[in-house]
Amino acid sequence: MRKRKVPMRKDVVSGEMATKRQLVRIVRDKEGNVSVDPTGKQSGRGAYIKIDVETAKRAKQDKILDQVFEVTLTDDFYDKLIDYVDHKQARQELIDNDKL
Repeated sequence: MRKRKVPMRKDVVSGEMATKRQLVRIVRDKEGNVSVDPTGKQSGRGAYIKIDVETAKRAKQDKILDQVFEVTLTDDFYDKLIDYVDHKQARQELIDNDKL
């Protein structure tokens, strides 16, 4: 049986490569609106960050997504991103614990 290729993406905060399942995609559309892309399939310029609250907080502190997308994002967007990442991290840990 052939092994399937695992898609890898680069985290814009740390610069580390990780599988798409370990990352959250943030997308900027043609109008310049930036949003979290839970499906990973929205059209537009995408960037990835790890599913880790500390990584999301560092993105907020350093305004990394502002630089990547060349827009000015509000603290409210970053707070929502941190909440989303926190939720995804908790779900991931719960699923990992169920597999043991």
